[in-house]
Amino acid sequence: MKILVLGSGAREHAIILSLRSEEADHEIFAAPGNAGIAQDATLADLDQLDGAAIAGYANEHGIDLVVVGPEAPLVAGVADVLRERGIPVFGPGRAAAQLEGSKAFAKRIMDAAGVPTGRAVRAATTAEVEAAFDELGAPHVVKADGLAAGKGVIVTADRDEALAHAEHYLPSGPVLVEEFLTGPEVSLFFLSDGDTVRALSPAQDFKRALDGDGGPNTGGMGAYSPLPWLADDFGSVEAFVAEVTESVAVPVVRQLDAEGTPFIGLLYAGLILTPAGVRVIEFNARFGDPETQVVLPRLRTPLSRLLLAAASGTLEDEPQPEFSSDVAITVVLASEGYPEAPQTGRMIEGLADAASVDGVSIVHAATGAPDAPGGSLIATGGRVLNVVATGSDFADARARAYEAIGRISLDGAHYRHDIAARVAE
Repeated sequence: MKILVLGSGAREHAIILSLRSEEADHEIFAAPGNAGIAQDATLADLDQLDGAAIAGYANEHGIDLVVVGPEAPLVAGVADVLRERGIPVFGPGRAAAQLEGSKAFAKRIMDAAGVPTGRAVRAATTAEVEAAFDELGAPHVVKADGLAAGKGVIVTADRDEALAHAEHYLPSGPVLVEEFLTGPEVSLFFLSDGDTVRALSPAQDFKRALDGDGGPNTGGMGAYSPLPWLADDFGSVEAFVAEVTESVAVPVVRQLDAEGTPFIGLLYAGLILTPAGVRVIEFNARFGDPETQVVLPRLRTPLSRLLLAAASGTLEDEPQPEFSSDVAITVVLASEGYPEAPQTGRMIEGLADAASVDGVSIVHAATGAPDAPGGSLIATGGRVLNVVATGSDFADARARAYEAIGRISLDGAHYRHDIAARVAE
């Protein structure tokens, strides 16, 4: 197939690497991509928010499938434009993408579908925020209603800090103040064609910047898959996946379909396992980052077949996706100053040496080519690289990942040293 992947980050590179690993000889394009993606796909200089330009490019190059990676094009309605022109696209339309684009919309859908989630209060003024704090108690959870590039959520016991966060977003619209929930968090992806749902393998990510879950929240500093400890409470990982499929994914997909906004694409369920049971923290309308980087390397069913089936409404004909018994972890290499003020433009060295470690792949999140020749790349963002390692067990995968990341040189860079350490023990 000819496949166009929209996006420029590690999630999109992971998707492309998964497509590249198939026996089929796909022709892969990426828009706009990055320096690492350029090694595995033909880059297209397209504005990923311009649906008409993307549709024109797809028709000109005979694209068989468009995969929308990031949330912004989905919320902007790019998938709608492509579908209107008869181009198969993996990604929900604007209305269904509000499941990620609006926290209030997601809560309404969950309530209508009977999906278990925490209590939430929509607050449009400082006084309403403070009243919600009084009602729900501390720690305080405040979420911007719209897209906020991963920076719209704060969880803190400091009332003043929580209030300041809310007041930062209130000029743009109401915020949600939510009940604080405790327990381990799990990410679970579901493919949907608007009717049928197929689950992938669960993963867990690490949001805090520093070891021991210290420091500020980030977009994610690492992840691992599968989650063998789920068997302690659910009997097996498969039983957990089946329960969440029936109690969360299927009701949400059916509710959206009933409202005339079918969800076609990837439904990301951010879950927390509370003492009272599984609760949904949030939904995303696309593959998660960095969880995608550890879920897809374990996928044995061809990804292209699943994506095309979802885009064309034939997912019911596909069996449940199959996964390797190997484990996978990813460690994120971040620029100095990330997440508050990342330093960019610095040279990256040692990538080939790192990639030579057995079972390791380097996934590019924010890399570019410098103006001067020489072949080295530069960091162009906060999260620069994902070092992904697979192995027979977590100790094996961790050893490979940390050996590889130790071979990469980026001045001032930092990474967590405890990704999957607990499960490895």
